[in-house]
Amino acid sequence: MSATEVVHSMLTALFAAAAVRALRQSVRTRTGGCRSRVDHLLHAAMALAMAAMPWSWGGALPALPQSVFFAAAALWFPLTAVRSGPEGRLSATVRRLPYAVGMAAMTWMSYRATGHAQGAMADGVPPAHQAMQGGHSLAGSKADSVVTGGLALYLLACALHSLTRGIPALRTTTGTVADSTSLGSVCHRFWDGATAMGTLVMLLMPH
Repeated sequence: MSATEVVHSMLTALFAAAAVRALRQSVRTRTGGCRSRVDHLLHAAMALAMAAMPWSWGGALPALPQSVFFAAAALWFPLTAVRSGPEGRLSATVRRLPYAVGMAAMTWMSYRATGHAQGAMADGVPPAHQAMQGGHSLAGSKADSVVTGGLALYLLACALHSLTRGIPALRTTTGTVADSTSLGSVCHRFWDGATAMGTLVMLLMPH
């Protein structure tokens, strides 16, 4: 097994586990109502698509419907932010923004797959048209790099924030009920961070 296949296998295992957890959470959730269940189901759908994406057979999944679906999912999270206690609408939206960006990254990867497929079909175009397309491709590649870089930086920040924020809580656990709740929050942040990091790797990998 090559190094690339090892990385693909690790990503598939990560996202498969994330999908199982999200489906389990959608069944067990007792707070948030329908919105919370939809959140978890969207996470599960994204994780399943990501688990398949590294492999050649994952390319058989239609890219355009994926782009549309995950674009709608990216809008779902900020548009359905609601106030919770003292938390204002803006704070609620910011709290859900990392999930929206994760869905946006999935949308972008699906969109790039569609663009590459169309580019591959452009072989045999007359030279004059190829020259024009070359200029557009250069501008498009720069725009692609900007979008990919912006998404990558945000995902990296989210991953580091989620994975490191719970470390002090682990050091101060004493076995109380409150500590159990804190440990659950740490576990939730771990999965958020691990999923963001996996999405970052997928975003930067050639497809």
